[in-house]
Amino acid sequence: MKISRSDLPLVAATAPIFVFFTLPIAYLVSVSFKTKDDVLSGRFLPTSPTLDNWPAAFEAAHLSGFIANSVAVSLLAGALTLLLTLPAAYAVLRLGIGGKWLADLTLSSYMAPPIVALIPLFYLLKATGLLNTHAGLVMLYGFANIPVAFWLLTPFLRRMPLEIEQAAALDGAGPLRILVHIVAPIIVPGIVATLIIVSVLAYNEFLFASAFTFSDETRTLPVGISLFQGDRLVNFGQMAAASLAGIAPVYLVALFLQRYLVAGLAHGGLK
Repeated sequence: MKISRSDLPLVAATAPIFVFFTLPIAYLVSVSFKTKDDVLSGRFLPTSPTLDNWPAAFEAAHLSGFIANSVAVSLLAGALTLLLTLPAAYAVLRLGIGGKWLADLTLSSYMAPPIVALIPLFYLLKATGLLNTHAGLVMLYGFANIPVAFWLLTPFLRRMPLEIEQAAALDGAGPLRILVHIVAPIIVPGIVATLIIVSVLAYNEFLFASAFTFSDETRTLPVGISLFQGDRLVNFGQMAAASLAGIAPVYLVALFLQRYLVAGLAHGGLK
């Protein structure tokens, strides 16, 4: 594509942003092909490229299992978040249940640092038998991301024409039927965008996963990557390879569902 002179200011403005986001990934790729001595040299490109870090990363840790755990937990948690948030947001914004203060309280609850809930949640999971289980993480992430999902879904629900819902109500449809058969199909881009974002948040979460899982069968990817750091040695090459392998599912989802993500966020931002 030919760049015209009028496009030069836009290119100049976006180039630093592009470099800012791509340079860390490029460096991660470079480190994954470096030997231990090469990593310590500080050079950007490997002088003696090697593929040894990739198979070693999968052999040294239960990496494929960690990735599978993260994918399963994040998708189930994202689905739970939507299942809880969509009816709640509809009830607050359309039916007036709870008033404006409930919406503000829901959003403000996300401002508290997660570590303040660490000890109470530990005893809660222990008492319910959900400690060191995937179900426990799904429940935690599903509830913890409700404020984010509420904030993302709010613009879509507010932009829904009231006339459509009123016409359905005159035909005898109840609130639940209106939500499922009318509202949800119309705001599909917003639902998909919200599902992607809350799932990625669950996929990347480290604090709860490190505190509440103790075995390779239940650990997620962020915790698994931290295991490459020993007491006196950090295997940067293997850690970089493991990180890239873990990033791949997120990038694939963003690549194939980007039209929903972009359309959802764009429409949600319109007034």
